[in-house]
Amino acid sequence: MPATIAVILGGGKGSRLYPLTKDRSKPAVPIGGKYRLIDIPVSNCMNSSIYSIFILTQFNSASLNKHINNAYRFDQFHEGFVDILAAEQSNESMDWFQGTADAVRKNLRHLLAYPDVENILVLSGDQIYTMDYQKLIDFHYENDNEITISAIPVTEEETRAFGILRLDGMHITSFLEKPQTSEARQGYAHPTLINRTFPNIDEKKEYLASMGIYLFSRKALEEVLDSSFEDFGHEIIPQAIKNMRVGCYLFHGYWEDVGTISAFLSANIDFASDDGRFDFFKDHIFTNSRFLPASRMSGASVDQSLVADGSIVKGAVVNKSIIGVRSLLQNRAKIEESVIMGADYYETAEHKLNNAMEGIVDIGIGEGTVIRRAIVDKNSRIGKNCQLINEAGVEEADGDNYYIRSRIIIIPKNSIIPDGTLI
Repeated sequence: MPATIAVILGGGKGSRLYPLTKDRSKPAVPIGGKYRLIDIPVSNCMNSSIYSIFILTQFNSASLNKHINNAYRFDQFHEGFVDILAAEQSNESMDWFQGTADAVRKNLRHLLAYPDVENILVLSGDQIYTMDYQKLIDFHYENDNEITISAIPVTEEETRAFGILRLDGMHITSFLEKPQTSEARQGYAHPTLINRTFPNIDEKKEYLASMGIYLFSRKALEEVLDSSFEDFGHEIIPQAIKNMRVGCYLFHGYWEDVGTISAFLSANIDFASDDGRFDFFKDHIFTNSRFLPASRMSGASVDQSLVADGSIVKGAVVNKSIIGVRSLLQNRAKIEESVIMGADYYETAEHKLNNAMEGIVDIGIGEGTVIRRAIVDKNSRIGKNCQLINEAGVEEADGDNYYIRSRIIIIPKNSIIPDGTLI
């Protein structure tokens, strides 16, 4: 039986990633051309020999269910599983998940159904990183912790978005969620520890922030959830520190929260760069096997980009971009610092003939179209000679079949952008 069970929090509505979360849950958002966000924590678990994994979600979970069922199938001789636990009505509760801790509480009976389980590892579903969780577990045991929180160094400005830690040795004595003033952060800086532990680190990174990765002993999790507290960061952890041994595990490596549109685009562009901080070529990330043909490029120019399986790039210029599965890029199209998520299917010649008769552009990116700092979701139809460039520098906007967030253009899934459109 498993000694450690992992619980991946699927998050709420994912409003900061909207419209990418319009028709899917946040963990199901495509990244890196052929993966989904959920593939990162699931792969980290499997690479750490943790094969008992629950995913908690409550919004738009159909595509996530489909992906998990297609990607993570253990054979009948393996005890591993990756199961989705959606919010449901029960005799104990008739409500949706009210917070991260509430989500785990309402599924505690599933987690503790295995009598040999010693630890529960709680993870987020919208972070990019590679971690060997066995090192975290070893640290947990070596320090006789009841709870262990993984942390990274951050600058004072960055603390506004994180929970920060005050330490005595490697024991956490105080936890403060998202402090907004320098007065609130008083006494939380650890420059000496950070400089000693992280050689050549940016000297401005003087604080330790929680990564949202929590390792609980079985008994500790039962105790902290025997309360009305709904959130780990705001309530559970600060309260647990008062009477439990809570340790801090320092993480050395790249870590990025991609919960916003700007962070999502930046991370994807970084994936494709020569010196990207996260490398799909060596980090062993698993996903759905689609059995697509190799991509075909003719007369194209592609630089510092990733082109996923089954794509056709005809005479297009692609720079610092992600081109997703089954993408079709026509002659003279120009893609810069963008994410093209591709398509779920190919159109047949008959489909294209019907499109032409009805005045509908084909799936893909049309001839002469320029796309700059944009995210084009799956199955979108972008016509010829379109300009998706936000030349006016609009910060936020909602339009017909497009959105702008942080100056980034987002074309929602299944959208149609007619020939000659200027955004």
